[in-house]
Amino acid sequence: MKTADMLSAVRIFFAPVFFFLYFIPLWTQSFFHVSAYLLLPLLVLAEFTDFLDGFYARKHNEVSDFGKLFDPFADVFLHVTTFFCYAFSGYMPLWTLVLIIHRELGMLFVRLIAVKHGITIGAKMGGKIKTVLYIAAGMFSLVLESATRLDFTENLPMQALRAIGILLYVLCVVFAYASFIHYIISFKSAIHDKTR
Repeated sequence: MKTADMLSAVRIFFAPVFFFLYFIPLWTQSFFHVSAYLLLPLLVLAEFTDFLDGFYARKHNEVSDFGKLFDPFADVFLHVTTFFCYAFSGYMPLWTLVLIIHRELGMLFVRLIAVKHGITIGAKMGGKIKTVLYIAAGMFSLVLESATRLDFTENLPMQALRAIGILLYVLCVVFAYASFIHYIISFKSAIHDKTR
């Protein structure tokens, strides 16, 4: 694997690590403080690899069709895992999680159909905005959960903050489906151009 691909693989490796670090304190009713100190740096590092893989792919001319598929797959793998944690804890409405999973599965199907036609669908601006919103919403939820685990919520307006978090997830859904529609239109255009 190339450097960029290995950086993408880091997100796939970190996803289950995050999952178990998140839930072990809930299962054992211990290690809450330890997990709070570990989860945020872990997620920041995992998300930062998304920037690094693109940077190294361009810098070392490692942009490949495999990377264009593997990078978004690694993103989805990490985000769906973390979103499940936040939905379980009540930060993310379950319906937004279900819609996001449906969108990501739909996008995976479109990418597979495109590959069958010899077309690789790379990231577009709408998809990048969607990813930024995923990261922002996820980080916001994790900060709230970390504050709870560290007993820092006494003077925080948690109800208002949770409402802000829900709004962020609604925006995630809106931009996720808007970008999905854009990808489908672009794919149809690419198919049309190829069959001319």
